[in-house]
This record gives sequence, structure tokens and C-alpha cells, in this order.
Amino acid sequence: MNPASPAIDTESVTALLERGRTLATPVLRAAVDRLAPPMDTVAAYHFGWIDAEGNPSSGDSGKAVRPALALLSAEAAGAAPEVGIPGAVAVELVHNFSLLHDDLMDGDEQRRHRDTVWKVHGPAQAILVGDALFALANEILLELGTVDAGRATRRLTLATRKLIDGQAQDISYEHRERVTVEECLEMEGNKTGALLACAVSIGAVLGGADDRTADTLEKYGYHLGLAFQAVDDVLGIWGDPDATGKRPWSDLRQRKKSLPVVAALAAGGPASERLARILAADAQKSETEIADFTEEEFASRAALIEEAGGREWTSQEARRQHATAIAALDEIEMPEKVRAQLVALADFVVVRER
Repeated sequence: MNPASPAIDTESVTALLERGRTLATPVLRAAVDRLAPPMDTVAAYHFGWIDAEGNPSSGDSGKAVRPALALLSAEAAGAAPEVGIPGAVAVELVHNFSLLHDDLMDGDEQRRHRDTVWKVHGPAQAILVGDALFALANEILLELGTVDAGRATRRLTLATRKLIDGQAQDISYEHRERVTVEECLEMEGNKTGALLACAVSIGAVLGGADDRTADTLEKYGYHLGLAFQAVDDVLGIWGDPDATGKRPWSDLRQRKKSLPVVAALAAGGPASERLARILAADAQKSETEIADFTEEEFASRAALIEEAGGREWTSQEARRQHATAIAALDEIEMPEKVRAQLVALADFVVVRER
């Protein structure tokens, strides 16, 4: 681990993630069971509960960062963690709605070391099940029938709209030669930061927290989301496929204008200029031509991005956003144990690339 990175309390983080998964999963499964066939089966496959043949499976269902944050959010407001369970499930449903659609739009064939839903069950089912999960998220909250549930639903729908805005920006940037660092950060703040911000406030809202408390927790979550995405951008180019579950050079294959690419193009210098020429030529190529690139061609582009400073700048940005997130926690009162756990989760996000 880089000595400049925070020390990670692995035991504490593992316990928090496991608690989130344990408390949220039964409610999540019950929500998915409401779906009409075959959507219930397709969703169960996506979550890793069954395999492609419908047999029970213990597939990887994700890190459960968002459910863990939602439960901590309730505790930050002085409520029991269980108060945050509907919020945890709602946020997880929205997150997976976005994954189903993103995999189809990006043409990703692998997620969590398995074929994606659209590859196994077809594009139509990926779209329908994604839509159904979004509807379920709102249903789970609104059926609580409280004023605070209505407040929580408003925050979730706003976060969802921002998430969709971010995905639209991400797609449009793939077809532009140049994207500024500011535009990239805005896109990633929408695509990743908004939902993490909602996750870390929704439990507090369900627990009766005032808007100032919820807004401050959202500030922590928003900057944590930017740190999370910066790390993800590094992994999207240089991540180990055995760890990420995606093909090597995944983001380069999709011509994504992720932070390392944008920062490298903005840096100036010989490597940056050469990269700009190559990517400009790539923009004129068809998807089939890009798909025919050799591993060496993707590796050479990744090497130029690193030489121009894009990888290091993005890693530094992850640490900057991490520090901003932690600082936000000092703006409100909360139990010291909860604050320490939120710090531990933030540390986990920043160091997970190593």
C-alpha cells in the first residue's frame, strides 16, 4: 500500500459491509420476489442468487458499500441501524437498476466474473428488470407511509435523476475529442457521487434527522463517491481482471473519457500530445475496428496516459476527495463510534485499488 494512503481497518470495514449485506438482503430478496416472471428470475441472476440455469448460487453480489452507509446513516442520527434498512434496500435497487442498463449501453459482457444479464437473458430483459428495480425502490420507501419516508423518496428520486444525467454525459463524452477535467468531475459527481450521497443520508432521514444533518451527510457521501469513482477509473484501465471481473483495459475498449484520460490530455507535453493524436484517430474508427485492436495497442495507450501523468493525478484526486469527505463529518454532531466507522469505510474506498 502506498504510504501516503490511509491505513485501513479491515476488520471493522468487513464487519460493516457484512452487517449491511445481512440486514438488507432478506428485504431485497422479498422485494425481487414481487416481480412477475421471468423478471424475478432474471433479477435473481443479476444479484448472484442463482446461476444462468436457475440453480442456487453464491455468486458475488457486490461489496454492499451503499447498504452499509445507509445503516450507519441511521445511527448518525441517533436511530437504530434497522431504521435504515428500507433506505438501504431502495438505494441498492436503484444502484442495480443503473448497472443493468449501463452494462447494456456499454456492451459489457462480464460483471463480477459472470456474464451480464443482457448477454444471458437478452437486452429486453435487462431493460425491463432495470425499470422494475427502480419502481420497487420507490415502492419500498413509500409503503412506509410516513412523512420521513416521503422526504427520503424525494432525495432518492433526485439522486436517480442525477445518476441518469451522469450516464448521459458519460455516453456523450465518448464521441468528443476533448473533455475538460471539470466536465469529467461533474459527470462523475452525477453518475456516482449522487447515489452514494443519498445512501449516506437516507437512513438519517428515515430516522427523523433534520435537513442540515442530512445535507451534511450527503456532502460526505458526494465526495466519497468522487473518490470511489477516481479509484474505479484507475481500475478501469490498469485493474487486474481477476479482481475487477472485467476485461483488461476495459475503459479504453469503450473509449471512455475517464479521469486518467482527461487529466493526461490536459497535462501537455510530448506524451500528452501523442496521446491526443492517437485518440483523435481512434475516434474516427468504428466499434468493430476498436474491438480488433491487439492487447499491445491498448497497452501502449495506457502507457501514454501514465507517462503523461493521468494515472498519478487521478490517484491524487481520489485522496483529495477522500480528505474533503472526512472533513464534512466534523460539521455535525454524531456518536464518535459512527464517525470512526464512516472514516473506515472512506479509507476502504480509497485504498481498494492496492
